[in-house]
Amino acid sequence: MKPETIALRSTHFKDSNAAAVVSPLYFSTTFERDQNYELPHGYLYARAGNPNRQQLETALTALEGGAVAMAFASGQAATMTLFQCLKPGDHVIVPDDAYYGTPSLLQDFFVSWGLTFSKVDTTSLEVIEAAIRPETKLIWLETPSNPMLKVCDVAAIAALTREHNIVSACDNTWATPLLQRPLDLGCDVVMHSTTKYLSGHSDVLSGALIFKENNELAARARQIQTLGGAVPSPFDCWMVARGIKTLAVRVRQQSANAQQLAEFLEKHGSVECVHYPGLASHPGYEIAQQQMAHAGGMLSVQIKGDGPNALRFLNRLQLFTKATSLGGVESLIEHRASVEGLDTLTPTNLLRISVGLEHIDDLIDDMAQALA
Repeated sequence: MKPETIALRSTHFKDSNAAAVVSPLYFSTTFERDQNYELPHGYLYARAGNPNRQQLETALTALEGGAVAMAFASGQAATMTLFQCLKPGDHVIVPDDAYYGTPSLLQDFFVSWGLTFSKVDTTSLEVIEAAIRPETKLIWLETPSNPMLKVCDVAAIAALTREHNIVSACDNTWATPLLQRPLDLGCDVVMHSTTKYLSGHSDVLSGALIFKENNELAARARQIQTLGGAVPSPFDCWMVARGIKTLAVRVRQQSANAQQLAEFLEKHGSVECVHYPGLASHPGYEIAQQQMAHAGGMLSVQIKGDGPNALRFLNRLQLFTKATSLGGVESLIEHRASVEGLDTLTPTNLLRISVGLEHIDDLIDDMAQALA
């Protein structure tokens, strides 16, 4: 089946009680046993499983083409769980440009626990290979990256990790499984902040891990999640599943809007640089063409001048909401360096844009008046 059909069919299950077309919510924290003290439906306690969570995990597995998925209370909870599967003394390689919370987890929590990590330019296979140590157990990828939209060659890196018996994991939040399927490209694990495009309406916090194989690593992640309780509520799961139903149409239009906006900005005299892998000028354009169905709905723009000048431009916008996060139906813009803090490497004149579903003519007009 095509992704659009999978998104719809995998998020629905038949209601044997009332034959409701919309899946019901199961708020129960515990489940009744039968006369033999067995669990007739397999559910014991909400921390271990819930029908709404199982429905969402089934959908995520199907969308990413994996063997098993786990829904979490947030993307960070999903990431942390995968790191917790490692052992003290293990080494992790992460991108030098990535969501700042990922290396922060390693630096602020796992270094004291015994993990070590290296930040490298994951657009270079040679740089990655040079960073591999005997104790390297995980290479974390993020493509397109946050906020510079670097593109790495997922298939080539996954092949390298197999040579060295290293787990490869890819944050696929920005691309979504509609535009990029890292497991098909050879990755072992995919992470999503399902808060973003998968839920799609900026109203639920959640995350997910999807594993290519239902192996020892997946079993360990499930054990950590169940014992630690990093699980989403039934309503959170229901909300993400509802969002997935419209994922294809939303991402398709957001990607088309982002492409046109990036092309407009690239030609504007007040713009220093546009970071968007759908532009032929982007260093990762050729790789993006090979591994992505489209370049997606995210872009970053560097305004000519300094940080204060970029902020003045931002404050003149009328249709772009100044807010963190991304992937919702509304267009958002943020000054990434301010969000990341004093140790940020993000240029101070860079603004990250999550392109929404407003009419592209209106979005371009708003940018034009703010740049005038």
